[in-house]
Amino acid sequence: MTTMTTRTVEYPADGLTMVGHLALPAGGGRRPAVLVGPEGMGLSDVERRRADALAELGYVALAFDIHGGRYLGDPEEMLGRCLPLLADPDRMRGIGHAALGVLCAEPRTDPERIAAVGYGTGGAIALELGRDGVDLRAIGTVNALTTGRPGETARIRCPVWAGVGSEDPIMPPSQRDAFTAEMQAAGVDWRLVVYGGALHAFHHPTVDHPTVPGVGYHPQHARRAWHDVIGLLTECLPVTE
Repeated sequence: MTTMTTRTVEYPADGLTMVGHLALPAGGGRRPAVLVGPEGMGLSDVERRRADALAELGYVALAFDIHGGRYLGDPEEMLGRCLPLLADPDRMRGIGHAALGVLCAEPRTDPERIAAVGYGTGGAIALELGRDGVDLRAIGTVNALTTGRPGETARIRCPVWAGVGSEDPIMPPSQRDAFTAEMQAAGVDWRLVVYGGALHAFHHPTVDHPTVPGVGYHPQHARRAWHDVIGLLTECLPVTE
């Protein structure tokens, strides 16, 4: 009996050597695939485990890197890199396309059946791939209600699911409204779930270093958000033998 396998993959993006985590399902043949984007701190075991969980469900999954193999546990350093990145759609798209290229180059990947799931900065990158017209089957984001350049959201050709905490000061109601207005005006098939009482990055287990204000883990909503992500993939990107 074969089991899920993993390997580290290195590839260039944003002037850096990125270090991603590729998880492959058991068996053979092509399978649907999922990009998994990390929070602003960067790729960690949290996203690696999520890629592994997706592989256990039958997906090829790549947890992609955004900081050249580094995890930015210092909030000032993280913001110093992420804020300019989030303000530059072309840089985000470059990081996303590089990861997508790695995923599509994997022989087990069905290149016509790919979804992107991302958290925070990784979710913003997933949305920018959609705004760039990439043929994705679904986009799922948590605390990544970013808006794009005028007119480009109409290029999104798949359902978009977004989750956010009701008490998230980084994604406040005004940001929710701007995001949903943009999706609606573009004719996107969108859904927004607001998790009551949750802060920013509520899905991410507590870390042992300082964080930006407004971050907090909510175990119950973390489980619910993961369930909702799996529901999105089950609907839009089912695994078929």
